[in-house]
Amino acid sequence: MDDTPLPPRGAGFADQALAALAQAMGEPARARILCCLLDGHARTATELAAAAEIAASTASAHLSRLVAAGLLRCEVLGRHRYHSLAGGEVGAALEALLVLAGRQHSEALPRFEPSTPPELREARRCYDHMAGEWAVRWHEHLLQQGWLIVQAEDARSYQLSLAGQDALAALGLDLGAALRQRRRFACPCMDWSVRRPHLGGALGAAWLALLERKAWVEGALDSRALLITPRGRAGLRRLLGEA
Repeated sequence: MDDTPLPPRGAGFADQALAALAQAMGEPARARILCCLLDGHARTATELAAAAEIAASTASAHLSRLVAAGLLRCEVLGRHRYHSLAGGEVGAALEALLVLAGRQHSEALPRFEPSTPPELREARRCYDHMAGEWAVRWHEHLLQQGWLIVQAEDARSYQLSLAGQDALAALGLDLGAALRQRRRFACPCMDWSVRRPHLGGALGAAWLALLERKAWVEGALDSRALLITPRGRAGLRRLLGEA
């Protein structure tokens, strides 16, 4: 029999890391916050405090704990801070735990209901790129197709795969102009109406410029709203595989 003594356990051991995560999730209010974010929408601390039925100051402490544990990410947009699950692996782990608990994550949890006017929610300008429901769907499509790749050294930056370069070039997007800009090439930008990211950076700006050139979108005269033309609606649906 091997009687070699077990090495001392330290902070780097898997069981210790697992215990730390369990402690972070184990408080009822924090667990409710995590379940509330399983729908993929980001929420403010005020919204999460209401969902967890706790005071705003208490929610702030809980959110800090969950961010420190790597379960949530916090993004600052203007004067608001939006919290979301730190990644798909967090959502998958929570779903598995809910199966063990014999529950569905949708039970008794508040649904996200956007209050943004419909004309702004569908499509609008966000600085020099497009935001809104169509922009969020396009961003998710780029990731699902493997055309956008998260940079290993910076999770807030994307690079284009070779397939992505070919696909966007075929659509007429000027990649050279986007690459020459002295700014971040491509990044997720939290959409305040949908509460999921759309595409920002130089690539996002180049995409909006292409849509305007193709007459797929038109700017409203008196607001940031973008009108999706019939031609654009058909083209976007075709690109998203919905046509």
